[in-house]
Amino acid sequence: MQILVTGGGGFVGSHLVRLLLSKGHRVRVLARSAQSTTILDGLQVEVVAGDLTDRPSLLAAVEGCQRVFHCAADYRLWSRNYRELYRNNVDGTDNLLRACKDRGVAQVVYTSSVAAIGIPGGGKPGDEQTPVCLDDMIGHYKRSKFLAQQVAQQYARRGYPVFIVNPSTPVGSHDWKPTATGKIIVDFLNGRMPAFVDTGLNLVAVEDVALGHWLAVEKGEPGRLYILGNQNLTLRQILEILAQLSRRPPPKVQLPYGLVYALAWVENLISAGLLNQEPKIPLEGVKMARKKMWFCSDRAQKELGFKPTSVEQALSRAIDWYHSQGYVQ
Repeated sequence: MQILVTGGGGFVGSHLVRLLLSKGHRVRVLARSAQSTTILDGLQVEVVAGDLTDRPSLLAAVEGCQRVFHCAADYRLWSRNYRELYRNNVDGTDNLLRACKDRGVAQVVYTSSVAAIGIPGGGKPGDEQTPVCLDDMIGHYKRSKFLAQQVAQQYARRGYPVFIVNPSTPVGSHDWKPTATGKIIVDFLNGRMPAFVDTGLNLVAVEDVALGHWLAVEKGEPGRLYILGNQNLTLRQILEILAQLSRRPPPKVQLPYGLVYALAWVENLISAGLLNQEPKIPLEGVKMARKKMWFCSDRAQKELGFKPTSVEQALSRAIDWYHSQGYVQ
């Protein structure tokens, strides 16, 4: 089967590419530049130049493909021009789905995010049925992903087979940029995390997320949301696991949320407001941290046969990979 993966040079996308190759499929990867796919060097993939905002390039990229996995996303918690996030995530998703439909692609899997899922109060985990609306989305990234998810659902409601997955926080090897969670791991390993805040994440092995994409199109229902997650952990618990795996001491100081918010506000005022530079502590990220990003993946487990594996082993693979690639000083 000929398959296109957008965002194939990213963290989740590169693992999905490896999974598809292991199943014997021909894989084509859409990329803005050759540098964005260096993590795929040595793999038998076809890289085609294109952009989600360039419709002709999308028509050429999907030509002859039976399935498309749309993993690409503009993930930034700060941008000099926030409209770019909507053009890439919302308009780009519509452009790609339209091209797939026009070229007769049989099935599309859209990689959404738990960022587009509601979070109930009281530290309870959210699921696919938690009430949520656009006003609940903090910041332009979450708003753009929420709107892009609605675009994918609209295509599904009109009869086009678009399958939607909502990964939580993947961890593991080959997180080369790295992601926000990868930065936490790297900073911890380099001794640059003296303190933490009271927040929480749902961690899942990145290999499981890649497999969840395949399970969604094989066993799922178009337009239905499927959370791909595993273990809900506080940031303190995550750092303690990292400490055990790396034999490094965990940070002991927990900073009050109000203090972190005040520091971020001042830093954003100077960096983003006065210097027009990306802040080191994005205010949107601090606002998100006020709620624990905890989720339940029961639907994916029951309907797709999604069976998440050990988070501890995934973190161990991440640590080993960062050491091997020179991220740890």
